[in-house]
This record gives sequence, C-alpha cells and structure tokens, in this order.
Amino acid sequence: MTDALDLDHLKQWIGRSEQASDVVTAQLVKGLRATLFLDIGAPAAGDAAPFTVHWCLAQPVAAMAELGPDGHPARGGFLPPVPLPRRMWAGGELQFLDTLRVGDAVNRTSTITDVTLKHGSSGPLCFVAVEHVISTARGIAIRERQDIVYRDAPSGGAAPAAKPAAPPPAQHREIHVADPVLLFRYSALTFNGHRIHYDRDYVTKVEFYPGLVFHGPLQAALLVNFAAKLHGGAEPKKFSYRGVQPLFDGAEFSVNANPTDAGLELWTANADGAPTMKASASW
Repeated sequence: MTDALDLDHLKQWIGRSEQASDVVTAQLVKGLRATLFLDIGAPAAGDAAPFTVHWCLAQPVAAMAELGPDGHPARGGFLPPVPLPRRMWAGGELQFLDTLRVGDAVNRTSTITDVTLKHGSSGPLCFVAVEHVISTARGIAIRERQDIVYRDAPSGGAAPAAKPAAPPPAQHREIHVADPVLLFRYSALTFNGHRIHYDRDYVTKVEFYPGLVFHGPLQAALLVNFAAKLHGGAEPKKFSYRGVQPLFDGAEFSVNANPTDAGLELWTANADGAPTMKASASW
C-alpha cells in the first residue's frame, strides 16, 4: 500500500476549503447532554449547548451507494484520497471563544492545512490536518485543528496488546461504563457510519480489534466537560488532546484530571488504568 501513497499528489489538497451550516436545536442538546452524562434538563432558546456540540453539526451526508466498506463515505472530495483503508481521529486542539447556544445558526469553514507521512510499527501513517472555524451571528465561537490519521489494513489477527502502563495518580476521577448503547448514541448524534463503533462482526473479523472502538471525539468531549466541571463550569480557552491507544466497549473506563500550573492535565483510561487519550486544558 505504501507504493501507492503519492505524498506530493496528496499535498495538492492543502489549502482546499469547504463550508457548511446547521442550527443548534434543543433536541440535539438534550441528546448530547444525555450521552455525555450531563443533566438533560429542558433546553430552551438561548441556553448553552455542550462545548463540543459543533461535532454534531453539518456532518457530511452521503448516499448509501457512496459509502465505503468501513461505513465512511468513499475516498475523494474534500479530504485527500489517501489510499490507506483505516481512518480515525488522532487528536487536535480547540480554542473556545464563545458559547454555542440553542437556536444559533452555525457556520463552519474547513481548510486542509497539512498532509504528512510517518512510519509506525504497523506500517505507514498518513496524517491530514484540518482547520475548522465555527462562527455564529455573534462572531467566531471556536477555532479547531483536527488531526486525522490513515493507516494500512491489518494482515491478520491483532498483535498482542502491550502491557498496560501503571495508572497515574489522579486527584479527580469519574467512572463510567463503555456501553455499546453509549457508542451507538454518539454515532447517531454525529451521523457517523464508521462500522468500528457499532458492527461487532466487522470490527473483530475485518479490522481485528477485540471489541467496538470508543469514539475519539466522545472521549475528548467527556474530557472537556470534566475540565469545565472542575473549573466552575467555564470552558477552557484552549484544549488539546491526542489518542494514545484505542478504548473498547464492555468495561468501565475513567475520566481523570490533575491540576497543573497552566490549568489541568486530563486523560481517559481503560479498566486496567492505561491512558487511552491525553489532554490539557488552560483558561
């Protein structure tokens, strides 16, 4: 697959932009609050939405015939046609400038800013960086860098899992269960057809993961809300996150935080205490 990866060709997508728009509805806010273990309440016009509600807005909609075998839209279009079959969020950074609220008409401008190639233990890794600017009638609400990673398909059964790292001590911790219904709800809220999150036969027999894969953005959303909860309800001005290993369904997981001079260091961890996503938040 590496031979087919023409980095110079893929870099021609750098600078490509697209725009999309949507409206923050009360029903969306209720569903997202429920999925993020927040008080559902009765959201009304003008009420604050969860901080990462923009990940549920204006998602691409492709006809069934235009989907690839993994449930994602087929390659091409806005994102470069990277010839590696696995596609996942690797991490990113958010700058919160204003709160999105029920009733807001939201516009998103997305621009591809970089395409890079690295080599890992599993083969080639192609990273695509996308910048998003989220705005309302009041001005820019969120600036975001999203890092997407593409990797090759597995050639056989999954390699033995690495021994989990010793859990770091956490001053603040919440415990939840990685339930398949939780993953289904988040896929529905974000119109995400990626089969690794809900199709157990596909994820275990085709991609050779041991279970359903917990969404990266769902972990990031939980971390943002935990950070705000520990800071009097205020969203961080800057939030950076990166996935370090997959989190799977079927067991408890934790959301953790420790204070730092700049704000908070945060991480999600699996049932063994091994971090699956790391993040930092500052105000």
